[in-house]
Amino acid sequence: MRSSIAVFIFFCAFAFGFLPEAKAQVITATPDSVLVPAAAAIDTTAAKKRFLTDWSKPAKAAFYSAVLPGLGQAYNKSYWKIPLVYATGAVIGYFIYDNNRKYQTFATAYRYRTDGDPATVDAYVDNGNYKIDLANDQGTNNLRRSRDFFRKYRDLDIILAVVAYGLNVMEAHVDAHLKGFDVSDDLSLQFTPGLQRMANTSYAPMFTLQLNLKK
Repeated sequence: MRSSIAVFIFFCAFAFGFLPEAKAQVITATPDSVLVPAAAAIDTTAAKKRFLTDWSKPAKAAFYSAVLPGLGQAYNKSYWKIPLVYATGAVIGYFIYDNNRKYQTFATAYRYRTDGDPATVDAYVDNGNYKIDLANDQGTNNLRRSRDFFRKYRDLDIILAVVAYGLNVMEAHVDAHLKGFDVSDDLSLQFTPGLQRMANTSYAPMFTLQLNLKK
C-alpha cells in the first residue's frame, strides 16, 4: 500500500514539476581532445527518494488524508481517530441519502399534483396534510413546502460533508505538526528575585514565579 502511494506521489510531483529537472549528460572537449562528461545524469530513483525525504511529514499526512480520509491519521499513528473519521462520514452520508430520498418523493408528488393530468396520481393524495383541497389548495402547498424543506437540508448535509472532509485533512496536518514537538517531562517551578517597574519609572524588588521547561 505504501509503495503504491509513494509511486502515486512521485508521478503527481513529476507531473506538476515538483521534482528537480533531470539533466542530460553533456560531453565537452578538453584542449587535449579528451572527452569528459560535464555533468552526470541524475538518477530518477535517487531523485524520488530525495523528494520523499525532503517533503515534510505534515504535508504527507495532509496529502494522504486528501487521497483517502483516515489515511493521514494512520500515517501519524493516531489509529484511534480512524473510526471517528468514518463514523462521521457514515452519519453525514446517511442524512444526505435520507433527505434526498424524501426530497425526490415530495418533488415527484408535487409534479404529479400540478401537471394538470388527471391520470397521474401522487402518493399523498389521501394523506391528511397533503389532500387535495379545492377551497384553498393547502395540500398542494404543503407538498411544495416539504419538497423545499428536504432539498434545503440535503444541500446543507452536502456542504457539511465537504467541511468534514476538509477538517479531516486539516486534523492530519496539525497532528503531524504537533508530533514534531519534543516536550520533556522535566517541568520545574522556582522563585527568583526580580525587579518590577512602577508607575513613577522606579523599580521595586519582588519575588517572581518562573516555570522552566527543560529537555
